[in-house]
Amino acid sequence: MPLVSAKHIDVHFGRKNILSDVHLTVRSKEIVSLIGPNGAGKSTLVRVVLGLIKPNSGEITLKPGIRIGYMPQGLLVEPYMPISVLRFLQLTEGVTQSALGDILKELTIEHLKDSELQSISGGELQRVLLARALLRQPDLLVLDEPVQGVDVTGQEELYQLITHIRDKHHCGILMVSHDLHLVMAGTDSVICLNKHVCCSGHPAMVSQHPEFLNLFGSKPAALAVYAHQHNHQHNLGGDVCS
Repeated sequence: MPLVSAKHIDVHFGRKNILSDVHLTVRSKEIVSLIGPNGAGKSTLVRVVLGLIKPNSGEITLKPGIRIGYMPQGLLVEPYMPISVLRFLQLTEGVTQSALGDILKELTIEHLKDSELQSISGGELQRVLLARALLRQPDLLVLDEPVQGVDVTGQEELYQLITHIRDKHHCGILMVSHDLHLVMAGTDSVICLNKHVCCSGHPAMVSQHPEFLNLFGSKPAALAVYAHQHNHQHNLGGDVCS
């Protein structure tokens, strides 16, 4: 059974259409990436999955008893409310000291535990937010722009870490990202969204789809990290024809 299945999702705010007839499925041990231009509805779809927004129509089905860990795009830390990394993570419901120690070690942020949250770098903050999501021992990990505010080297390290988490914890991962070159290299399935599903499937197929190329262009340099070989050709609809 999928961890989450969304069918025919429509969301509109007043007369403004946000999502139209969107389908989504995430299974255990699978990384599904949502890509698309700004305003495409990616974060709205994430909020629908999390139950924060009720769609105007459509159906969301979650696996019974599912635990979801959520990592937001970022965190606004008020300077007049100092809090250490350790104390912030201890606020997670049901966390044990043993689990906390294991996660700090796994994400290589043990040295930050006594640091004030507002004093750490953007990349370090993203790891802390990821640690907080993992402390829920999630079946489904939802990551909304996990490399926001992180430099290029840190982005690659974070994406490698996300793959490691999937392999170690056997969770499904739903991830929103703009970083095409890294996402296409490290994901199992891609959904290209622009208020509706333009195309979806394996990265090698999506990167050749006319809808993808129309949105992002050929991006030869950006997608070069994802090496793949075709022994077939596609028609203009993206289907295999030979």
